[in-house]
Amino acid sequence: MNDIFFDNWESLARTTVIGICGYVSLIILLRIAGNRTLTKMNAFDLIVTIALGSTLATLLLSKDVPLAQGVLGLALLIGFQFIITWVSVRAPWVRRVVTGEPSLLLYRGECIDSSLRKSRVVREEVESAIRGAGLAELKDAAAVILETDGSVSVIPNGSSNIQDIAGIDVSDAIT
Repeated sequence: MNDIFFDNWESLARTTVIGICGYVSLIILLRIAGNRTLTKMNAFDLIVTIALGSTLATLLLSKDVPLAQGVLGLALLIGFQFIITWVSVRAPWVRRVVTGEPSLLLYRGECIDSSLRKSRVVREEVESAIRGAGLAELKDAAAVILETDGSVSVIPNGSSNIQDIAGIDVSDAIT
């Protein structure tokens, strides 16, 4: 019954030392990897973040995982993310596979129902985003875009060419 709440001082000391070393190692690796690792998350970034957390937790709590092996696991995950993002910057098809593409939800004040359904967004969420951007009505927005990180961008009427701003093909919305 005692080992449910307390096993021994040695295991607490190990968790403390490994926790500090693992945390410091993770911070150093993230700083080396650069700001891209810490940006708003798309699905790919979320998976890497969860995997980093899981690896750090395993390192902290499993006596079977030495510090060097855990730090190597963290470095591999960050390294893979660096490689994938480096390639995705240079190869648009890789970027589309890894991060997806933004979705045009509203164009010239009109909701695009097929895009709303595909993105699993309801009209009320578009209206809320428009209000959040300081606009009163749908017709005040030139476009509403669901970005690859899940955020919503609202482009008010009077902005320059929507296609230039959003990088989205608006030809489907025009028809």
